[in-house]
Amino acid sequence: MKTPAALQALIDDGVIDEVLRPLKSGKEAAVYVVRSGDDVRCAKVYKDMAQRSFQQRVQYQEGRKARGSREARAIGKATKYGRKQQETAWKNAEVDALYLLRAAGVRVPEPYGYYHGVLVMELVTDAEGFSAPRLGEVELTAEQAREFHAVLMRQVVRMLCCGLIHGDLSQYNVLVGPDGPIVIDFPQVVSAAGNNAARQMLLRDTNNLTASLGRWAPELLDTWYGEEMWALFEAGNLLPETALTGQFVHDERTVDVDSVREAIENARQEALIRQQGREAAAMDN
Repeated sequence: MKTPAALQALIDDGVIDEVLRPLKSGKEAAVYVVRSGDDVRCAKVYKDMAQRSFQQRVQYQEGRKARGSREARAIGKATKYGRKQQETAWKNAEVDALYLLRAAGVRVPEPYGYYHGVLVMELVTDAEGFSAPRLGEVELTAEQAREFHAVLMRQVVRMLCCGLIHGDLSQYNVLVGPDGPIVIDFPQVVSAAGNNAARQMLLRDTNNLTASLGRWAPELLDTWYGEEMWALFEAGNLLPETALTGQFVHDERTVDVDSVREAIENARQEALIRQQGREAAAMDN
């Protein structure tokens, strides 16, 4: 395999020793398995703006603070320098979020450094030492699904207490390690206090996870954790270990419940069909 230029720079600087193999290529970046001394890690190479397919970047960037007043003014004027600074800020967002969230006890990969636009971090593995599967790639029991759901809701709470919302959370950016789920991919991380779409994105994140895990534990589909979290957050009563019930009383005058829970309702129907199929099979036996 030809070593990508971005990773060759890290080899030349002694940050890593070898590129072992590609791990995955997504809409924002390509990830490689690398060796650094005796440690096997992963390196995330961010794609340039022209190469990326991720949409609605402006919506995600609302509320983010530039690192200096000059950069903020340039970004606001959309000059050539401003676009370059905007691109840099986009890449820095994940790095900053990982360090902040890791320090706050959120289950995210450990970052080891950011060099020449490349993020070097922990390689999450399974019990056998292979790259950990995504949540959507594993079969779960109802008990495992309930346990994973509780763990992930707690991670969302801790993120929110740090003032951050993942913004694109689903079964595809949660890895399953030996000790449970780990959240990955934060370039689109959202400011909870500074983004007008923060509540909508929080609900989408929690509903995506509930819909996925509700396939295995259908009772999860009757919970409203995102709404409960946001209400507590707005009231200033949300703490990292706040006990949640999953229950929430909606104000039907202001909330379009159908649109908010569309993903949940679709998953509910799928879960019911699966359950009916299992019951029919059991009767046949």
